[in-house]
Amino acid sequence: MLFSEILGLEHLKNHLCGSADRGRIPHAQLFVGKSGSGTLPMAIAYAQYILCSNTNSENTTGKEACNLKFKKLAHPDLHFAFPVASTAKIQTKPVSSYFLEEWRNFVKENPYGNLFDWYQAVGIERKQGNISVHEAQDIVKSLSLKAYEGGYKVMLIWGADKLNMEASNKLLKLIEEPPTKTVFLLISDNEQQILQTIRSRCQVIHFPPLGEKVIEEALINFKQVNQKEAKKIAHQAQGNYRNALHILEKDETDAQFEKWFINWVRTAFRAKGNKTAINALLNWSEEISKENREVQKRFLYYCLDFFRQALLQNYTVGKLVYLEPNEKKFQLEKFAPFVHGGNIIEIVAQLEEAIYHIERNTNSKMVLTDLSIKLTRLLHRKETA
Repeated sequence: MLFSEILGLEHLKNHLCGSADRGRIPHAQLFVGKSGSGTLPMAIAYAQYILCSNTNSENTTGKEACNLKFKKLAHPDLHFAFPVASTAKIQTKPVSSYFLEEWRNFVKENPYGNLFDWYQAVGIERKQGNISVHEAQDIVKSLSLKAYEGGYKVMLIWGADKLNMEASNKLLKLIEEPPTKTVFLLISDNEQQILQTIRSRCQVIHFPPLGEKVIEEALINFKQVNQKEAKKIAHQAQGNYRNALHILEKDETDAQFEKWFINWVRTAFRAKGNKTAINALLNWSEEISKENREVQKRFLYYCLDFFRQALLQNYTVGKLVYLEPNEKKFQLEKFAPFVHGGNIIEIVAQLEEAIYHIERNTNSKMVLTDLSIKLTRLLHRKETA
């Protein structure tokens, strides 16, 4: 994967190429950003630039055979680690090496995909993947060997926030003092979930959202979308190319999330002093709790975005709003006044706390019920002058 194939982020490309050209390659780097901003393809392009001795981000002025291996993601000195879980085929001690064929297909077909897309690709979407100590042992073993082509070795850890504590401790010393010409590239969209002692040993690069124009041009050039539609989707995507593709494909999941959200806020609004509505909230919580935890987390992130859009509608009279609910009876303009400076901070805090607890396997029905009762109170709070 070449730098020229990656959308936007010219300043990061120049930085990475420049550091490699000067021979100042940090032994451990952490790329932080949404998957849809290009963290994974950028890391692969950077690895290719280093391992193939490329000298130009626009072409393959380097080792031709090496660049051909990268097209297949099969370079012997490029190692991958990523979150996995047990399957019907691999029931014990799942590690990345058992999923390499699926991983290569996933990266080729969906380089801007996120963790849930990966889980769906390998059929573990009803589980929470992780990077275990067994994976860490494989990493240590792989990096103890000499480079196949005598140069650098690159270990790319995607979803580094899924390193469990045992694996993190196992890798800590290796990341701090890796073998000669060994480069760690960690990728995460949640920097705070990575063990602090690992973060402190990495040079951190934050990836900004992609520009609307960049996404618009990508949709026109690669997906043959007309300019008017591409411009609209690029605005809705919030700097995330994955979001743009899902909007283009009219992702059915978001339609379901919208139904859940609208039912939730309507019921929560009626629930103040209304026992019948309280029972409806309990039923709603039970319904969502039957979904797997990844779906629950995605839904709560969707709720965060919906509330933020309502806030923008309230204060900017729709100038910065891209959300267009499909349900005609639900008008964002009428809902927006109930989301304001007096409650938005606490609404966001409660949603983020719920995500935190669901990630840690707390009883989701209890978490969602508590969240629903708090939302009832927050939606009725008046905006202070």
